[in-house]
Amino acid sequence: MFEKILIANRGEIALRVLRTCKEMGIKTVAVYSTADRESLHVRFADEAVCIGPPASRDSYLSIPAIMAAAEITNADAIHPGYGFLAENAEFADVCAEYNVKFIGPTAEMIQKMGDKITAKQSMKDAKVPVIPGSDGLIHNIEEGKKVALEIGYPIILKATAGGGGKGMRIVWEEKAFAQNWDSARQEAKASFSNDGIYIEKFIEEPRHIEIQIMADQHGNVAHLSERDCSIQRRHQKLVEESPSPFVDDKLRKKLGDAAIKAAQAINYESVGTVEFLVDKYKEFYFMEMNTRIQVEHTVTEEVMNLDLIKAQIEIAAGLPISGDSFYPENAHAIECRINAEDVFNDFRPCPGRISELHTAKGYGVRVDTHIFAGYSVPPYYDSMLAKVIVKGANREEAIAKMQRALDEFIVSGIKTTIPFHQKLMKDEGFRSGDFNTSFLENFEI
Repeated sequence: MFEKILIANRGEIALRVLRTCKEMGIKTVAVYSTADRESLHVRFADEAVCIGPPASRDSYLSIPAIMAAAEITNADAIHPGYGFLAENAEFADVCAEYNVKFIGPTAEMIQKMGDKITAKQSMKDAKVPVIPGSDGLIHNIEEGKKVALEIGYPIILKATAGGGGKGMRIVWEEKAFAQNWDSARQEAKASFSNDGIYIEKFIEEPRHIEIQIMADQHGNVAHLSERDCSIQRRHQKLVEESPSPFVDDKLRKKLGDAAIKAAQAINYESVGTVEFLVDKYKEFYFMEMNTRIQVEHTVTEEVMNLDLIKAQIEIAAGLPISGDSFYPENAHAIECRINAEDVFNDFRPCPGRISELHTAKGYGVRVDTHIFAGYSVPPYYDSMLAKVIVKGANREEAIAKMQRALDEFIVSGIKTTIPFHQKLMKDEGFRSGDFNTSFLENFEI
């Protein structure tokens, strides 16, 4: 087992990893930018190293700065969390070169799944259903229009290096193709320094269903059932739950088997998530694989009673996993992401000082957060402040518990998304489970 792990991240995920490390008897190193000097992960770690100014590119995305911190503290492993360098193949490669264990998959595995075109071909080869679309990158408008006509409108343009909805455009008819093509490429170039675009059939009224998997260094792969992440705004997840109210036992097994095939196809190691779009007829298609721990891993932890960060560390240390499939029994978990955003002003980011804080507590309620009264939310990073996770015997009980938890979650001094979640939990469409990824397009706060 590792003696000392450097946590190459910030905020709630840095604290989340740090806590499991402490419980496992592993020393921790926090890295931080000057904007995060007063953060809790800095205070609670065994050691802390400042790696640069507030801008991510000069701190949390600086591989030289992070590797220097690992060297001076003699860390023998690095946990990347999610975001920042978590799916950066170069970073995983540099860690291997300097004999520091990257707690995640190898650079080769990250590359295979990081590029959407390569990932899609790998899934085709593994007989995992994929969305109809172009066989590779589209090089010009004429070629794109030809492919679109072949598979039929509506289609979706996607950045091959994309994520978080960047470089993505839905095209409903041919006359709108050129304009969307130009804007998708420009956004992809600005976001990823790569303007490569491919085309897929746009699946109408889909659910976003993902399967949590674990795979060890000995060839064993297991799945831990599904999460429903269909409540999204501009392709950004806001609410996740497990199990999905839409997925039945038959579909659950098919999805789990497909996710295991996907991981086996690239000899995957570590925890990861295979994401699918599922249409209203319960046909499903591979969308992408995230080669890291996800924000919403917590709902799987609650219904499975399993520490996924611990599992991730143990896999990296060479320990085997047991079993090949796990399903929730008599449990339902829901997670709401609490962001520093003004929901009454188009979800505008709302950094600033938190003057008062009272987080939700009680049986079946978990809050993962890095904030405290007096904490100043910086404007430089993702706006997520906290995750409220509840667990009930069934979905109805979990929703009731979430309503209660949100009502007693008080954040003063800044605006948050709590009012949005409070209204959502009362919405009949959500409560009935009758929703898809377009649900919030007509949802009014």
